[in-house]
Amino acid sequence: MKTLRLILGDQLNHKHSWYHNDDDNTLYFIAEMRQETDYVKHHIQKVVAFFEAMEAFADWLRSRGKKVVYYKLNGQNNTQKLGTNIAALVQERSIGKFEYQLPDEYRLDQQLKQLAKDLSIDCEAFDTEHFLTTRHELAEFFDGKQSLLMESFYRHMRKKHNVLMTREGKPEGGKWNFDQSNRRKWKGQPPIPHEKGFRKDVRKTLKRIEAAGVKTFGNIDPQNFTWPTTRADGLKVLRHFCGHLLVHFGDYQDAMDPDQVYLFHSRLSFAMNSKLLHPMEVIQAVIEHWQANRDSISINEVEGYVRQILGWREYMRGIYWKEMPGYARSNRLDNQRDLPGFYWTADTRMNCLHHAINNSLDHAYAHHIQRLMITGNFALLLGVHPDQVDDWYLGIYIDAIEWVEITNTRGMSQFADGGLVATKPYVSSGSYINKMGNYCSGCRYDVKEKVGENACPFNSLYWNFLAEKREHFVGNQRMAMMLNLLDKMDPAELDALQQRAKQVIHSPDNF
Repeated sequence: MKTLRLILGDQLNHKHSWYHNDDDNTLYFIAEMRQETDYVKHHIQKVVAFFEAMEAFADWLRSRGKKVVYYKLNGQNNTQKLGTNIAALVQERSIGKFEYQLPDEYRLDQQLKQLAKDLSIDCEAFDTEHFLTTRHELAEFFDGKQSLLMESFYRHMRKKHNVLMTREGKPEGGKWNFDQSNRRKWKGQPPIPHEKGFRKDVRKTLKRIEAAGVKTFGNIDPQNFTWPTTRADGLKVLRHFCGHLLVHFGDYQDAMDPDQVYLFHSRLSFAMNSKLLHPMEVIQAVIEHWQANRDSISINEVEGYVRQILGWREYMRGIYWKEMPGYARSNRLDNQRDLPGFYWTADTRMNCLHHAINNSLDHAYAHHIQRLMITGNFALLLGVHPDQVDDWYLGIYIDAIEWVEITNTRGMSQFADGGLVATKPYVSSGSYINKMGNYCSGCRYDVKEKVGENACPFNSLYWNFLAEKREHFVGNQRMAMMLNLLDKMDPAELDALQQRAKQVIHSPDNF
């Protein structure tokens, strides 16, 4: 009996048991499809990276003697839709069984469940063998608990996988979380090593995408593509991170600078989210390097990185499967405004937004604080509808797949879930941006001014947000101090702030 096995573009797991459990009657199917390029407008580097990685994975399978059908975007037999492509292959190749790995996006999960019902052959779904939790483990862990506190889940994961634990069952370094030590502003020192690049020529892939008329945005150098799109490349980036960047990662993981693209971040998120690298092999490599270099690398550098993968990454996936599909419609703050046009061009005089967005357009990348406290902060203060924020984040970042993007956007960034993920909205005036970043000194606006034409727009927007959304935060202990300050503010001062905020809200593209 012939078996057809589907491999999606984010299921490029070289270690999957499938590849040790097949025979000459097994056919693997990978496809570039307009269904996936067009459901949201993507950054050109994101589309190129996935296609490059998919094609390289198909070549790897063939090198191991596997039979592979690879549909390119311009392929004659490519219907551009997953269901019709598979149905046609089943008929043409006399397939007796269809197998697939569980998708990580709800829409694809539903599509494949329906396809399995429609096909008149046996169908079976398999785990991707990638994540460190099952889909519903988080929901089971928090069953009966009053809150979904990430810290408690993170500690559970540390114990479960015996990561950064002593023989006595205590956390390494005597603390579970060293976040308070990971908030240093970068002031030009220590020097930041150059990122590990590859100078790949992706002109063939780019030409194929452009010829098909796929609508994308962002910039690309097709003769110098620097993202890892093979497992070997991903391992090189991992080794580079351990050897050159880990030593300062924790200290400066929240820092921001207009002239530094990556700072001390690892650039491994695409390799992990496409499953070229397994999260545990990344964690183990980082810990092993630290153990061999304890005299020069502090525990806070390592714990901060492990927390992002073992804690936050798994936590967000668990929230996704617990709350979908309703999560995609959440808008508890009832925000209805449009995303400013400069999010697509970086054409704004606000220096932090200009650089964060320009960096995103040039590199399909911004680190978590730039996403949360610059672009996300401004969108929330402005009152942008979370649908529009979702589409932008999902499209612009090379590592953005819905299971991790939407929970970070609607939950952490936009507070659209009403506090399910974040215990308070992540909003700030310009002072936080000045504290953690080096944008303000070169800005057209004065971070110390609250009103007037020279005032930093974040300042008035922040107080206006508190005033406009006050009713949503009554009873929230973490917001009590700021609401108390709001209530004590002189009415004339608050009115001046809100008038300034209205100017920004009415025409944000003029700032």
